Amino acid sequence: MRRLRVAVNPLQNAYSSASVAQDGGKGKIFTVSYMVDSLGFTTKLAESIWRKVGSDSESKGNPDSVLNLLKSYSFTDSQISSIVTSYPQLLREDSEKSLAPKFQFLQSRGASTSELTAILSKVPKILRIKKDKAFSRYYDFAKEVIEADKSFKKVPPQSCLREGSRQENKLRNILVLRDLGVPQKLLFSLLVSNFQTVTGKERFEETLKKVLEMGFDPTTSKFVQALNAVYQLSDKTTQEKVDVFCTRLGFSAEHVWEVFKKYPNLLKVSENKILNFIETLLGLGFTRDEVMVMVKCFPRCITHSTTVVKEKVEFVVKQMNWPVKAVSLFPRVVGYSMDKRIVPRCNVIKALMSKGLLGTGELPPPMGYVFICSDEVFLKRYVMKHDDKQLVTELLAIFTKDNV
Repeated sequence: MRRLRVAVNPLQNAYSSASVAQDGGKGKIFTVSYMVDSLGFTTKLAESIWRKVGSDSESKGNPDSVLNLLKSYSFTDSQISSIVTSYPQLLREDSEKSLAPKFQFLQSRGASTSELTAILSKVPKILRIKKDKAFSRYYDFAKEVIEADKSFKKVPPQSCLREGSRQENKLRNILVLRDLGVPQKLLFSLLVSNFQTVTGKERFEETLKKVLEMGFDPTTSKFVQALNAVYQLSDKTTQEKVDVFCTRLGFSAEHVWEVFKKYPNLLKVSENKILNFIETLLGLGFTRDEVMVMVKCFPRCITHSTTVVKEKVEFVVKQMNWPVKAVSLFPRVVGYSMDKRIVPRCNVIKALMSKGLLGTGELPPPMGYVFICSDEVFLKRYVMKHDDKQLVTELLAIFTKDNV
């Protein structure tokens, strides 16, 4: 099992060593291995966070000092894990000049350590607010929502704010969403966001009515995505985008709205990007019906660069001999990384096919069976099961060669 883990995660040691080297004399706490062992992160998540913050030479602070500050205020490893996962950029803040003063400010207002850790671990992005007045107001609001949720009570109206102000509108609208059942996590993401969706009044009410009439469930993230998408578009622009799908792919209006419910950001894609995507696939040999199937099954495929989509489709069709119909039935393939998933796995499959070890003739296995699983499952399925140790070593080398 240990050999398998090394093969699947060849970057772990590299990231850990690099992180320590980058920090120099600032400490050696913030490494991939630290996040895995102490904070309970998966290696993949830890590597992702390190890439965002561990190698940033322009960072105002260093991750170690931020972690030490959180620990000094009695944040548990579980709370730190939650904070770093939802707001990794916090680790780039200057702990002494930016974060510590905010913690001290909250304590000067009477916040206990247990209250402070409970609130900030649930809505850490509030720490990026610069102005004391707004920071204080949003912190108090988050506290009221959290305490009210514990006792299933309503949050009192925010009467201390100026009527019609952006802050007043935002807090009032978020309370409306809370009463509809929007989860606390989504409410807080709106609280600290720059989205205009919740800062208006009449426009917000109109948008909310439309989204509810479309049948979106307020308890899901898609509800908030739809709210943001519909808010940004006029009725005229929305209809123009619906017409593109109807005239170029043969969708009915009902089909368009069904796809929109699966992927609310669909209507935020420009008409030119939609048309370019359709023309690119038709040029690659897809029929309009196959393009329609792709969009229905995996709507976000239309958001990818047409250059990248073309590269991936040509690779799996020309290099691997999968028919374009297989791509239309498994469109998620265009969303996978060429370097980290498609090429390494295809190279292993080609090696097995050349040795006659798959029993599939000239065709590779079903596309979904090759790509949808994790690296660990893929290696167990196609590499580690072989008794020939030399073959296993050869296949692992093929897999890791293009996966580093």
